[in-house]
Amino acid sequence: MSNQLVPIGTASTAYADHYMLPRLDVVPLVPEAVLRRHKVYVPTDLRFRSAARLLQALWRKDRNLSIGSYIDGNDKRHKLGSRLAPANAAAGANFLSPAIVEVVRRSLIFREIGALFEVERLTSNLLSSMPLTFNLFAALKLDLDAASRFIATLLPGTLVEVEDIRFEHSPGRGNALFTGDYTAFDVIIRGRTPLGQRGFIAVEVKYSEGMFEPAPSVINPRHFAISNEARLFVDLEAVEVSKSPYQQLFREHCLAQSMLDAELYDVGWFMLIGPNDNHLVQNAAKAYADCLDQTQDGVVRFVNCTLEECFDTMVEIGDRELGFALSRRYTDFHQVAGEIELSAAPLPTGRSRGRTKKPAALPA
Repeated sequence: MSNQLVPIGTASTAYADHYMLPRLDVVPLVPEAVLRRHKVYVPTDLRFRSAARLLQALWRKDRNLSIGSYIDGNDKRHKLGSRLAPANAAAGANFLSPAIVEVVRRSLIFREIGALFEVERLTSNLLSSMPLTFNLFAALKLDLDAASRFIATLLPGTLVEVEDIRFEHSPGRGNALFTGDYTAFDVIIRGRTPLGQRGFIAVEVKYSEGMFEPAPSVINPRHFAISNEARLFVDLEAVEVSKSPYQQLFREHCLAQSMLDAELYDVGWFMLIGPNDNHLVQNAAKAYADCLDQTQDGVVRFVNCTLEECFDTMVEIGDRELGFALSRRYTDFHQVAGEIELSAAPLPTGRSRGRTKKPAALPA
């Protein structure tokens, strides 16, 4: 099978009309038989993750990319439809264009000291939010005028001029001036506000995650000192910020606030981006936002945007090809619904589904 990348235009313009279909009211619940047929059945997957995993497998098949695999806890290798074979991964097939691949390559070479990139996950895992982050923001890094239009449209009143975009960013890993740990943002967008102030938008991107990823055993007391001094919360004790699903949002919000406190910037925002239909992400974002006091001066504002809003904004600023390609790959669940219809799956019998012994390690 080919290892060549498909130019964005080739992959997206044919789907322009499909993109205009109304979005589904709910993500389909995919029958186990359909998942197994495409080698994407993972017993621990919840509804959205299951559908998203199938969507990635369909995207891979549409491009004639070879299936990848994972090794379980018993050292047995299993094919997995949401993974790329090593040759395809090495060719950059997880990314939407050669230009994006080049941004990834340079970001790995010139990464910040201490920056953590899981390279195999980045290049071979179709479901991961890491390649999604590059697919969404790399083109904007290459065209800062487009980035300025994108941010001005998506978040009016924030930055009007984007000067720089960086991936996996921290102002100082382990530096007690900030949070004293190794927390980092997926992306930071730096520029100027309408008043000419130095501003930033720190970004965390989610796709199929459930917001219950492993948390540090202990949250650094520095985080609580930052949040208390800035009065980020109406009532810090009202939400268990040291635990999932809030701990990552809390740590990154405090890191963003510490950059303001250190006077590296004049104003800042912390933005979470996730799919509209990933209810675990959306519920966590709403609950977190409800506990914040965003009336104080000098605090980093929290903003929740959906992936769909980002993709629509890409189209609105004139990059229709990339907007369509992103939508087709990540949020077009009409493809999943169509695959279910083609399967003509029978109605459930009401009996418990027999399951084979769960492997010691499950894929991501």
